[in-house]
Amino acid sequence: MSNASKLLFIPILALVVSACSTRELNTKVSHATGWNYFDEKTTNFQAYADIDAGIPTGMVAIEGGTFTIGERDEFITAPRNNFTRTLTVSSFYMDKYEITNMDWNEYLHWMDVVFNQVAPELITKALPDTTVWREEMAYNEPYLGYYFRHPAYSFYPVVGVSWSQAMTYCQWRTDRVNELALISIGAMAPTDYAQLAPNNRLMEEDREAWETENPPYQLVEVEVPDEFNPGETRIELMLPYEYVRDKVVFNTEKYLYLDDYIPEYGRHPKLDTYGAERKVNSGDGILVIGYRLPTEAEWEFAAYAPIAGEDGLTIEGKVYPWSGYHPRDLSKENAGRMQANFVRGRGDMMGVSGALNDNYVITGPVDAFLPNDFGLYNMAGNVNEWVMDVYRETSYQETSEYNSFRGNIFTQPKRDEDGKLSLDSLGCIEIMFTESDDKRDYRDGDSVSRIQTDYPLDTLYKQEGIEYKVDPSDILVPRISKNARVYKGGSWRDRVYWVSPSARRFLDQDKSSSTIGFRCAMSMLGSQQLREKGIN
Repeated sequence: MSNASKLLFIPILALVVSACSTRELNTKVSHATGWNYFDEKTTNFQAYADIDAGIPTGMVAIEGGTFTIGERDEFITAPRNNFTRTLTVSSFYMDKYEITNMDWNEYLHWMDVVFNQVAPELITKALPDTTVWREEMAYNEPYLGYYFRHPAYSFYPVVGVSWSQAMTYCQWRTDRVNELALISIGAMAPTDYAQLAPNNRLMEEDREAWETENPPYQLVEVEVPDEFNPGETRIELMLPYEYVRDKVVFNTEKYLYLDDYIPEYGRHPKLDTYGAERKVNSGDGILVIGYRLPTEAEWEFAAYAPIAGEDGLTIEGKVYPWSGYHPRDLSKENAGRMQANFVRGRGDMMGVSGALNDNYVITGPVDAFLPNDFGLYNMAGNVNEWVMDVYRETSYQETSEYNSFRGNIFTQPKRDEDGKLSLDSLGCIEIMFTESDDKRDYRDGDSVSRIQTDYPLDTLYKQEGIEYKVDPSDILVPRISKNARVYKGGSWRDRVYWVSPSARRFLDQDKSSSTIGFRCAMSMLGSQQLREKGIN
């Protein structure tokens, strides 16, 4: 990697210039007590303010604000599940492009290097479902073997990925970005992934020394062919899964919150209050706070890009991410050009030979077509995109006026009998929650949720192992569970109605489709105004 490439990953500590040049608040002297900060003769309190790590790699900064969410036009036969209402969205970051096959292959490669020898089942769980391309009356078999792996589709959106898999990818991406940030500032040396290679196994004579240095872990014996004696086998030693999970895999929360998790390759060279070395913490402004899926409100806001003009007013009533009501571009320089990848009519997937209109019979590259006013590509068509929200048809009836979201589960770290934090299969800190902390069904708009009583009126119905909430007063209630997640944006095989950002559908969070992909988002800390952050 070139030095120029490396610079893209190094967090930049930028002091944000206040809009007021005579600001009294500072990081030298306390305005509350008058004591000096950074004074070794006192408590040496270290005061930091307005540190911003810059725009995360591959993302666009989106300034939030007030907008009208919901349907923009009336379609008599369409579901009425997104009535208009006014909301406010905080500023946030969002991926410029949909996550690509190359992005997901990079993720799988890391999983293969780390877990292939010790927990191959974790790699299997991360694989996209290529069988989503199969149709009873279509010959799509080449896509099963080539769409995800072949270089011809490297920059096409990954599909066959469930909501749950997408969320796991977000956590993985967070950890890799933060791991690189710590390496870049000298807080830790690059992880030695070579120790996990099959040809780097230990021999019997190494067992005692290794196990003495790494209690309480014990090496695992594996039987392998003896290349020097054909037909015979020999015993080699392999690192145990628990050691790889606990010590090799970097996880942001594990690094921050486990006192006994200190990578043997070093701590942050910064000093604490009185000179002792310490690990980086969240107050240093170096680590990103976490990639995630966007909320439905964020996604719809980002798609419409309601940016105010010079008069301070935004354009209301846009049906699509671009201006106007037409799926074709009406500007002089791009007249007639399709503005998204979708189906124009029965059997018309890309136009006629010699005059293709959207150019792609299935998905297209994630940088195809023109971006919207926020600089985001393919916020309409190509593939639908997962958002974080749990689906309810009546979500519009019960909503917060700012940062609207349905799907909250208030979690806390899981501890064992000794009070020690435990790790899950991927080396992340396990979480737990009580039934009262699960707010996915909170005031979901059915008649039961409107009855004021302390007694539970809901009943549960199970089908194929999935638990559904049933309103006993409604015999026609749809079977929508807590695992039903919203997806939006329309796809390569959808009609133009679904291309509108206000349209919404749902699918179980553990299922996938050839028409659904995703992109990541991240919350923005501090000032909501981009110009105060030196952006724009």
